[in-house]
Amino acid sequence: MIHQIRVIFGDTDQMGVVYYANYLRYFESARSALLRARGYSARELVDQGVMFPVTEASCRYRQPARYEDLLDVHIAVAQMRHASVRFHYAVRRGEELLAEGHTVHACVDPSGRPRRIPAELRVAFAADG
Repeated sequence: MIHQIRVIFGDTDQMGVVYYANYLRYFESARSALLRARGYSARELVDQGVMFPVTEASCRYRQPARYEDLLDVHIAVAQMRHASVRFHYAVRRGEELLAEGHTVHACVDPSGRPRRIPAELRVAFAADG
């Protein structure tokens, strides 16, 4: 799936480029868009007692993004285990790769204990598109 983001001025640093930590926000925005596209929302999942805290995050920066750039954040489910999911991201400006990375999320219950990813959510994560 591809999620588009327009860089706002507040995302940039003193040098006029996107501050490095904002790429993790872009990853999160793409994850939320993926959930919505698959018929879920993070809020609904929390209300159902299913949470996905980040247990690992990585980003490799290749080229800077700047104010007003229109970015395509490509997101894909790279791996799904019983109680965790790994997403891969590629941030592009047109055909140019600006950054790529991944996040790993544990599936936990309200007390923070690991739990199996619900079957219907597994199906949604595994869906193409």
